[in-house]
Amino acid sequence: MQNRRTLDQFENELEAIGYITERNDRIALTAYLATELGKPLLISGPAGVGKTEIAKVLSQVLDAPLIRLQCYEGLDETKALYEWNYQRQLLKIQMGREHLQEADLFSTNYLLPRPLLQALLSEKRSVLLIDEIDKTDSEFEAFLFELLGEFQVTIPEMGTIRAKERPMVVLTSNGERELSDGLKRRCIFLYVEPPSVNKEVRILRAKVPDLPEQLALEVARAVNVLRERLSLNKIPSVSETMDWAKALLVMGKTGLDPAWVDATLTLLLKSQDDVELFYREMGAERLLFESSKMAQGERHVHGHQQR
Repeated sequence: MQNRRTLDQFENELEAIGYITERNDRIALTAYLATELGKPLLISGPAGVGKTEIAKVLSQVLDAPLIRLQCYEGLDETKALYEWNYQRQLLKIQMGREHLQEADLFSTNYLLPRPLLQALLSEKRSVLLIDEIDKTDSEFEAFLFELLGEFQVTIPEMGTIRAKERPMVVLTSNGERELSDGLKRRCIFLYVEPPSVNKEVRILRAKVPDLPEQLALEVARAVNVLRERLSLNKIPSVSETMDWAKALLVMGKTGLDPAWVDATLTLLLKSQDDVELFYREMGAERLLFESSKMAQGERHVHGHQQR
């Protein structure tokens, strides 16, 4: 029997490839259990909190190819599972008119596998990412039940195709609509929150090594205030925080000031409605004031813990 990796080993592997987790965010534990139990992992949370990144990281940790199905409104099984190579079938018909059997035309030789079937046919275990499942309809969800529950699919002309190696399935949802109980029942569930200030600082310092710690702290606190205090249509993602920090670094800034918040705000807020909301309800000076209050609170808590 193959030795299983422990949770500590799994967390160390995540850290080795630069993925930052915290004990209280449950990400490492839940992902570990999904891999060990062989269950699909359903990850929900606001857009931009790093749900897709978890699938990419699992692909690295498991040394498994990543196969991605990007969902969208109107996606159906033919686009997600397979299509027939009609041109090749037609050529076969023209070449063998006399002795041709129907089974000769409907075999794996004439299949064009799409992501779902690619994952099942893979000789090596893969990570199958079904990204933004909430953009599809309930009929497509129901179609996935056989795959998620039994790791197989049924093709009418061929019958049932079972996975050669069970893929690690990761589904993500931004919560645009409620998913069915049937889909949830087949998965292990994980809700991902926007990162804490400390976690985001660690991410920034890991991804942008030249970033001064003080600037990383000020950026992370300011973004945290934006996420927590304003009802934005789209909260800044970690990648957008990183872009903001890099821009400030390029401009030679070592700290935040109102003028540069104003000048670079659109690296964080990606709609005019959110920009107008920011200036109507907060503004650059108050953002920095709220950020400094957060810093004072952190120092107070740290001093209390030391005593």
